[in-house]
Amino acid sequence: MKRIILTFMVLVAGFAMSAHDASAQSGTHHGRADKKQSTIGAWKEDMAKFRARSEQDRKLNELADSLAGIQAVAAVRNQDFVLEAQSVQFRTGATVFVNSSTNFISVKGNRAVVQISPSNFASGPNGVGGVTVDGTLTGQEYKVGKHGNATYSFNVMGIGINAQIEIYLTPGTNQATATIYPNFNSNTVWIQGTIVPYENSDVIEGSSL
Repeated sequence: MKRIILTFMVLVAGFAMSAHDASAQSGTHHGRADKKQSTIGAWKEDMAKFRARSEQDRKLNELADSLAGIQAVAAVRNQDFVLEAQSVQFRTGATVFVNSSTNFISVKGNRAVVQISPSNFASGPNGVGGVTVDGTLTGQEYKVGKHGNATYSFNVMGIGINAQIEIYLTPGTNQATATIYPNFNSNTVWIQGTIVPYENSDVIEGSSL
């Protein structure tokens, strides 16, 4: 009889321990699930804040580009601007990233300067690594296409040297590209850069031909 009672007590104790272990495991499982859910919630909140900041930054950038574009168009139409080049492409297809301070097209009233100075090692005819054409602006024309693409073209009449210029403005920004057709050779040059008002530019002008 004592043996039966002892066996019964052992079984009861075993069931109690099993129930306790199951409860502990269940609590641990729920704790991990709650922690995971909390982590996911925090991540979603961080992503929402990031998207909000990104959207705000995008709108601010768009506004800045739009204002710069309006300023660029006004400067071009007033014949008071500088196209500061970031890259120059030659007829061979070679493209060179250049210093915008020494590679530019400037217009101030009826005076125009075209300077291409791709070399940082040789002084060139203009003393700053290339060629400078300084002359009178003639034959200027400003046109706007169907899709808002604007083109400004003119001639530079220098001392014995002329060049025809076509500038293409990117709508909504101050980005622009230009084609330079020199009359003293057939080496057409393309440049890409940004248009800024003349007084906002700090280009370095070399000696003209």
